[in-house]
Parts: sequence; C-alpha cells; structure tokens
Amino acid sequence: MEEAHLKVLRLIETRPHLTQREVARELGMSLGKVNYCVQALIEKGWIKARNFRNNKNKLSYVYLLTPHGIEQKAAITLHFLRRKMEEYEELKKEIKDLRREVDQNSGGKAQ
Repeated sequence: MEEAHLKVLRLIETRPHLTQREVARELGMSLGKVNYCVQALIEKGWIKARNFRNNKNKLSYVYLLTPHGIEQKAAITLHFLRRKMEEYEELKKEIKDLRREVDQNSGGKAQ
C-alpha cells in the first residue's frame, strides 16, 4: 500500500481539487482503492479534506497535505527511491550475467 499512498499523496499535493474518481483515472487505480487510500491518509493525519461548493452547486472536496503528511511523503519517497535503486542494481547485475551466459553459449556472437 505504501506505493499507492505515495502516488495519491504526490497527485493530491500538485492537484488538490481532483475528485477521487479523477485521481483513480489519473493513477490507473480503481475508485475503491483510491477511496481506501484517501480514508487511510485522512485517519493517519497526512491529508485533510475541506468541503466547498463548486460551480455546479454541489459539495466537493479539496485534499490538502498536512505538515505531518508532507514529512511522511518525503520519508516514503526516500524509502521508495532506495528500494527502486536496489532493484535497478539487481537488474543491471542480472542483465550482465545473462549477457555473459548468452556470449558463452553462442561463442561470443551475442550483442
């Protein structure tokens, strides 16, 4: 869920007026998953929802990151970056090993 929370936090930070349906569409997530993430983030105190009346005379929400949410987003981003860098290094090693194996099996003719 950490990755989903990070994606939602990043999008809400830059576009707080998006509806949950729009967030779901932007992130390629189900509306239910976005709703679950938003509710979890509100419960954790990382975001808050403010009501306002939009121009269609319906209540809408603006989602705002709290100071604690900004701190947590930074921490999650760092953790996510470290994990992706480790995965990247592992992939580079695996590619190198596979190339070596192909070279050995093809008599050095692989590119």
